Amino acid sequence: MAISDVPETGGATFGTDSDLDRSSLRRRHSATPGFDADNLVRDLGSSDSLNGKSNEEEDNDDDKKQQHATVDNGIQNDNGDRERVTDVKFTYRPYVPVHRRIKESPLSSDNIFKQSHAGLFNLCIVVLVAVNSRLIIENLMKYGWLIKYDFWFSSKSLRDWPLFMCCLSLAIFPLAAFFVEKLAYKKSISESVVVLLHIIITTTAFVYPVLVILRCDSAFVSGVTLMLLTCIVWLKLVSYAHTNYDMRAITVSNEKGEVLPSTLNMEYPYSVSFKSLAYFMLAPTLCYQPSYPRTPSVRKGWVFRQLIMLIIFTGVMGFIIEQYMNPIVQNSQHPLKGNLLYAMERVLKLSVPNVYVWLCMFYCFFHLWLNILAELLRFGDREFYKDWWNAKTVEDVCFLS
Repeated sequence: MAISDVPETGGATFGTDSDLDRSSLRRRHSATPGFDADNLVRDLGSSDSLNGKSNEEEDNDDDKKQQHATVDNGIQNDNGDRERVTDVKFTYRPYVPVHRRIKESPLSSDNIFKQSHAGLFNLCIVVLVAVNSRLIIENLMKYGWLIKYDFWFSSKSLRDWPLFMCCLSLAIFPLAAFFVEKLAYKKSISESVVVLLHIIITTTAFVYPVLVILRCDSAFVSGVTLMLLTCIVWLKLVSYAHTNYDMRAITVSNEKGEVLPSTLNMEYPYSVSFKSLAYFMLAPTLCYQPSYPRTPSVRKGWVFRQLIMLIIFTGVMGFIIEQYMNPIVQNSQHPLKGNLLYAMERVLKLSVPNVYVWLCMFYCFFHLWLNILAELLRFGDREFYKDWWNAKTVEDVCFLS
């Protein structure tokens, strides 16, 4: 049934009081405190809903009209009663149309992407949690607790001080790049010498940690951490050299009076500042610029919640690796020496936990850790990734990332 808040005439004009009274009887109203709607409808002449009016009723039409006007005037004069009258809801009008326009089903192909699917998403999450919880319990009942702490932190970790010292020594390379740029800013060395020195610095910054890892029999976590830091430092140094080189070229062009496109106009003057380099080496970005957008303050409670989530998801990732992936790899044969179908079955069995580990790693690093670091440094641009899950090609995935 359609609901109408305001009594409608449906295009017809009620010319007599009996028609008005009959239309009032067809309305279903909700009771309102302080206003007796039933008595009002009854007073308006409920007997007129029968077959016609008697001669005596026709003679009393003028009296009824006067009585109706008196009731209406009394309602309008009383502000409280008038507000209560406006709250009366007349519902269930059978003649009010329900189907007014052409509409598609929510799951039709033309309308499915225009709807919110939050409920279906929540249902998928519930099913995913239920199914994986059953698999975890089944795995624990069948194989027991397989996590070995020496995979992450073993006795070798105490002997990994060369890797720790290598991490600390990585700060030498940004400092060397700063001195090269300072000399270039003062025009003490030529441009070709600047490029050569930057190539030497970036190459050494990448090769040196690799040699340290190969020389020392380190634990897994220590080696991965050092190589991750090495890659970050190397990419930052490359960006630092390229940006300063381009800024020097634009400055020289401006000094010569050359007309440059508006896109090449520098938003800030060319300068070499150690403070800018130090902030860039700590900031969650690989693109150097002398200044960045900054947030007004640090949200300490938000940082604490993100740290808790980082610990939880890191633990989940470690649990999947130790409980599922390591036993599968250890119990597998060499793919070139065993059965090909068996090797394919092992690979497919590793695919599901590998996807979970990859998603946890993405969420921990690109979302949690980078946002925590940005919040502590008040780094404003938090778009560390885009919606790569909506990409249609591999090229789109690389671009959105």
